[in-house]
Amino acid sequence: MADDTVRAMTWNVWWRFGPHWRDRQPGIRATLERVRPDVVALQETWAGGGTSQADELAGALGMHAVFAAPSYPPAPPAGDEADWVGIELGIAVLSRWPIRDHATKVLPARHRAWDPVALTVRVEHPAGPLPIVAACLDYGVPYTDDRIAQGACIADAATDPAFDGPCPVLLMGDLNAAVDSPVLRPVRDVLTDAWSAGGGPADAVTLPSTHPSAPLEAGPQLIDQRIDHIFFRPGREDQHVLVDGVRLAGEPVGGTYPSDHLAVVADLRWRE
Repeated sequence: MADDTVRAMTWNVWWRFGPHWRDRQPGIRATLERVRPDVVALQETWAGGGTSQADELAGALGMHAVFAAPSYPPAPPAGDEADWVGIELGIAVLSRWPIRDHATKVLPARHRAWDPVALTVRVEHPAGPLPIVAACLDYGVPYTDDRIAQGACIADAATDPAFDGPCPVLLMGDLNAAVDSPVLRPVRDVLTDAWSAGGGPADAVTLPSTHPSAPLEAGPQLIDQRIDHIFFRPGREDQHVLVDGVRLAGEPVGGTYPSDHLAVVADLRWRE
């Protein structure tokens, strides 16, 4: 019997930030068309005006989508930016297979005036329900107590026994912390970092200072670090999960950067 597989991808797509956000949208779509992921977690994705970026991408790519808000960072006040009026900032999951069910989980946030959420989804993988936890954690280094609590929260979500089954559980997102950060210790304790398991270079970077609009004020804990991650755990005690390969994606398309982040892609394979 052939092993079951999934190509997973996580990408912070930079909301409507940066100059000429509309010019970035074709590059986002082109990158997804080139990578051809089975499931995608999006962060800093927008929704409003009766549509969402996730729905538009899903429609163009023949996929299914679900969106949830709010997330990090807070959507800025519209001010003079008409394109920001009534537009939410959140997270989403795209899937080539139908979405079986989904729910939100409020993250701990003592220092923020809103209740950011993680998104839990099960998609109809041919082997059975494939659970996904998609999240974007707090980026505020002074609020590391919240960041650590959020790391524990998403680790708890990903180890929920309700997700045990024929497929691995995926935890994907912009976690705003390097893999060896204390923020991610609760995650590392119970899940496997796909990048490391797939032989990805230890010095890989997903928020590069070389980007023309790099948020250098974020500081060395985030800039020039791999802060976007795919983690996993087996869905069953006797399930063996392999990572056949990992890579980054999101280089400029036609001279335009699709986002200020690079995406992480992992090919997973499993057998009983």
